[in-house]
Amino acid sequence: MFDIILLEPEIPPNTGNVIRLTANTGCRLHLVHPLGFCLSDAQLRRAGLDYHQMARVQEHANLDACLAAVHPARLYAVETGGTVRYSDVRYRPGDAFLFGRETSGLPTDVLGRLPPARVVNIPMRPGNRSVNLSNSVALVVYEAWRQNDFAMESP
Repeated sequence: MFDIILLEPEIPPNTGNVIRLTANTGCRLHLVHPLGFCLSDAQLRRAGLDYHQMARVQEHANLDACLAAVHPARLYAVETGGTVRYSDVRYRPGDAFLFGRETSGLPTDVLGRLPPARVVNIPMRPGNRSVNLSNSVALVVYEAWRQNDFAMESP
């Protein structure tokens, strides 16, 4: 129903948690290289438990290759500097959510490719840097899925 794109993720347990999330929600996960770990990393496997076989995960050499393969109906970047609250958007099947690196977020040139209305944020207390990557993915995916009445699709 939705595509999750992680641009150059760095921390194995975060990606493992997202793999588990995608298995449970029916989303597809796209990992854009370079990755900060090997997909056989023990921490990634431990976080994803036995969900790897149930998840749909694809790797892509770069963001352009990923977007060409996914061809999302609409692309939303999730970034602390976004001007629209993630819960104020009406999501539809076929939308994709783009998340940046844990340490630096999305590059400005990537953000510049999207209209401001497609750069969403997750509210948090002033002065804090960011919400954990896998928690951010969970918030956005479950909001989008909720809006679509938790519709199920076949894997």
